[in-house]
Amino acid sequence: MASKIPLAPSMELSAFSLSMVTLCKVIWLTTVAVAVTIHSAGAKEAKQQNGMIAHGFAMHGEPRYPADFKHFSYANPKAPKGGSLKAGIVGNSYDSFNPFVIKGVAASGISLIYDTLTKSAGDEAFSEYGALAQKIEMPADRSWVTFHLNPAAKFHDGHPVTAEDVIFTFNELTTNEQAQPFFKAYYGDVKEVIALDEHRVRFNFKHDQNRELPLILGQLSVLPKHFYEKRKFENADLTPPLGSGPYRIKKFESGRSVTYERVKDYWGSDLPVNQGFFNFDEIVYEYYKDQTVALEAFKAGEYDVRVENTAKFWANQYQGPRFTRGEIIKEQLPQNVPSGMQGFVFNTRKDIFKDKKVREALGLAFDFEWANTNLFYGQYSRTKSYWDNSELASRGLPEGEELEILDKFRSQLPVEVFIEEFKVPTNPKPGNIRANLRSAARLLSIAGWHIVDGKLVNEESKQPFEFEILLVSQGFERIVLPYTQNLKRLGVEANVRRIDTTQYINRVREFDFDMIVFTYGQSNSPGNEQFEFWHSSKADAKGSRNLIGIRNPVIDELIELVINAPDRDSLVQRTRALDRVLLWNHYVVPQWHIPYQRIAYWKKLARPEKQTKSGADLMTWWVRK
Repeated sequence: MASKIPLAPSMELSAFSLSMVTLCKVIWLTTVAVAVTIHSAGAKEAKQQNGMIAHGFAMHGEPRYPADFKHFSYANPKAPKGGSLKAGIVGNSYDSFNPFVIKGVAASGISLIYDTLTKSAGDEAFSEYGALAQKIEMPADRSWVTFHLNPAAKFHDGHPVTAEDVIFTFNELTTNEQAQPFFKAYYGDVKEVIALDEHRVRFNFKHDQNRELPLILGQLSVLPKHFYEKRKFENADLTPPLGSGPYRIKKFESGRSVTYERVKDYWGSDLPVNQGFFNFDEIVYEYYKDQTVALEAFKAGEYDVRVENTAKFWANQYQGPRFTRGEIIKEQLPQNVPSGMQGFVFNTRKDIFKDKKVREALGLAFDFEWANTNLFYGQYSRTKSYWDNSELASRGLPEGEELEILDKFRSQLPVEVFIEEFKVPTNPKPGNIRANLRSAARLLSIAGWHIVDGKLVNEESKQPFEFEILLVSQGFERIVLPYTQNLKRLGVEANVRRIDTTQYINRVREFDFDMIVFTYGQSNSPGNEQFEFWHSSKADAKGSRNLIGIRNPVIDELIELVINAPDRDSLVQRTRALDRVLLWNHYVVPQWHIPYQRIAYWKKLARPEKQTKSGADLMTWWVRK
């Protein structure tokens, strides 16, 4: 599900002023070969064990909503239809309507034209309910899953959605060399796909250890096979694609905007998972190249809603007569999901970052307390875990099942894992970071780096310690530059370089960077996505999200344990173990997070009283009558 594997932008300044998973899927990066074959139903199928057929499934335990549920609790089934929603996007526009391939930059909101096999509930850790698939069937061991397609499901041209469309989609996403490599890893444990009949498709798995695989297969956006018989799947252009979802492309102005219109005869409008959703007749994305210009445009009424990622703007710019009169509403909506890890990310493929002591030393040079006081108006908390703000975060010293797991790898882990609680560096006197810099200098000296003529030099290679911090956002420079000044006091020359969005995406895909600011988004139910984040097999896979270049056999095994967790308690303990090992290897310099969403919107919009765990889902909002 989109919320399961978010690629969150920087929480302080993102490339997009509207960062809503439900409005814009950002699909990324990773590779694993998948051998998929198509078989006809027959003797082989007859030998398979029958499974339980249900309206939905939870990752662990039972789903919250019963078979006869009418709507999700955070959606208003009586919400009126009509009107328009305008969203502002900050970035260098788009050049493609194909989010499934590695080429081009896909238009915001393009996921609105597609339906998925199932739909996730935003108020549960990880549960899926029928969408394109009317029912889901699988055995107790979850070694296969069969999706029973809704006979009423159809594409916008009236063509029915069939099992062959599901198979076509899966094969293109996992075997086409131009497809986003993420899919090949995410669905890597699928052995074969079988069309049982026109409306039943079964996925057989390589083993029964990947318990979340049936659920994440439900996240598959189904593409029309007949549409792509006349054009290449890998084309990344502005040809409007065909979908089966609640919206279709109405018009677009390349480089400036794209408009989607609600499909009046949308086949899925009466499904329980869609009640109270998709209330706007039109959704418009307007592109802006500058954050400040975009904010002023919002306050002038050029677009309707803005999720604010800049603390300075939130503190100083959301005020004035229109706010006082209630024409613009300003809210902070709670988020009950893991914060994820935003930080300065090291590319450990670079020689200067291979030593853990070096990475730890550079982390000591970041003065979060100064930044929070002087730049963020005290709005942020320091991130201390990859799953901060949740029960999945490691804490104290390992104990119980977590300790038993880590004990198996004791000889391969830093000794600190067992004797010391991980703590991010703190600075009681913001701006006075001398003590931390002295500790950093000692670590660098142990690692073989010494000051020569005011510059840090490697005692063996005689090379100075220099690297580049690659940015895509101009506004983030005010945060990075103070960090580079602290590094300079250590003799480290860190140069800041800002490039446009397209260049940035291409360079990151190619691992052509020294350090970037990146956010590893996490969910309440970690699983297969961890494989592409940290697994050794992804270190050289261009386009993968193992941006750090991690090659650690312990982490590889911990990922497998997380994916194979038999129940919630075990998942928590295994995730804590993975979290602890990631932290003690100092792969990133942790930054900050907030446990709420800063959002402002014009009074023309109304929202349900209850929101999802992650905050606002704009697809449940509507225009006031």
